[in-house]
Amino acid sequence: MVNPDRCAAPVTQCPIQYVVDLLGNKWSILILRELFGGDRRTHELLKALPGISTKTLSARLRTLTTHGLAERRVYAEVPPRVEYALTPKGESLRPVLAALHTVGSQWLAQDPCACPLTGVESRPTHTPLL
Repeated sequence: MVNPDRCAAPVTQCPIQYVVDLLGNKWSILILRELFGGDRRTHELLKALPGISTKTLSARLRTLTTHGLAERRVYAEVPPRVEYALTPKGESLRPVLAALHTVGSQWLAQDPCACPLTGVESRPTHTPLL
């Protein structure tokens, strides 16, 4: 039998809390969204994520790689080339983020946007209702 107080105990970590702590900021989730579209270089992520600073991007990428959601690939070229890619653990978040996309689309009541999670390539034709 499952003890309902177990998830609130200080020695046990709630699985939901663990994931929320890891992904609980908009940049981590948006970086993952971009990586679902394929491997990306740092400058490509900066271009795809207006408003993120280089420092914040580096910190979020470091967190994602430390937790095994993304991997950093360094190529021995001159100049050196670095790419980031999803790991199988990161790929396992696809249905979670796809569900967020579905709910967000319903709540915004707008045409589908281009998203690597859905494969939809059209752009919104009108602004969302607030």
